Amino acid sequence: MSGGVDSSVAAAALVDAGHHVVGATMKLWGGPSDSGCCSVADTEDARRVAQQLGIVHHVFNFTADFDRHVVDPYVAAHAAGATPNPCVACNRHLKFDRFLARAAQLGFEAVATGHHARVAGGPPGPWRLERGADRAKDQSYVLHMLGQDQLGRLLLPVGDMTKAEVRARAAAAGLRTAAKPDSQDVCFISRTGGREAFLGPRIGLHPGRVVDTEGRELGKVAAVELVTVGQRRGLGGPPPPGAGRRYAVDVDVAGATVTVAPLADLLTHTVRVHSMSWTDRPVPAGAPVEVQVSAHGRPEAATWTGGAVVTAGPVRRVAPGQSVVLYSGDRVLGGGVAGA
Repeated sequence: MSGGVDSSVAAAALVDAGHHVVGATMKLWGGPSDSGCCSVADTEDARRVAQQLGIVHHVFNFTADFDRHVVDPYVAAHAAGATPNPCVACNRHLKFDRFLARAAQLGFEAVATGHHARVAGGPPGPWRLERGADRAKDQSYVLHMLGQDQLGRLLLPVGDMTKAEVRARAAAAGLRTAAKPDSQDVCFISRTGGREAFLGPRIGLHPGRVVDTEGRELGKVAAVELVTVGQRRGLGGPPPPGAGRRYAVDVDVAGATVTVAPLADLLTHTVRVHSMSWTDRPVPAGAPVEVQVSAHGRPEAATWTGGAVVTAGPVRRVAPGQSVVLYSGDRVLGGGVAGA
């Protein structure tokens, strides 16, 4: 229970269904947060909802694991010029590893969350991870690392609901989180200071040159570590008249250089992928898939080659470090990390 409306309704639905439910909140980030999650107020909201539902509530302190598996890799990735996905890392190492193990130690049969996704199938066939019913809120992308053991012990009670239905159910039950706004993506990056305030003291931020593909200097950026492949704004001032928009196509932190080019230079048909994980069996090379490269991006028809996806039409280059997720219709096949 994160203290948000989705996990509140997930708990309520399970109570209504007659399950023995215990609420649990993970304390992950020990620093200041104004993102709408991981704060003392959110933990209090979760505790109060549990009280409303008549269930026991626990808080598990996993801050050391969160620092080691999420925050430290996030900082290291930016220092190397990559664009990490900390929510995926949190799901992989905390929610569906550390937390799932704690539940098993305490004798619970399953873990439930408020993610908008669905688990289907099961014995005698494999478990399937599928998109949530509300496509605008679908979170299957950030759950792509779940394997058969995890899916077999996971309940997603709001996966068949729209967000409007979730809020209506919370309001009907009188839950204190019914009208609470959704949280932001990264709990440890404040809205006031942003990435610059977070990363600056940890890695130091360095100015860099902005050059075109011929090496001609076009301007400066204040912090090369904060530039992402595909970025358009903040790249050394406006382009010359008639030059058109420019996009970052390469970030070289060691050389303190950002290379920019027109949109055509950003487009590609091949996205290289490493560190793949599969929800069931690996997809064979040559298989047709759909690929999604952001949490709410549009799926693109593609072919899986075994180390890359080759798309039918041109797509924007994916920033190194971002998640690349393969689908077959609504079913999540697996995913990995975009390479350079």
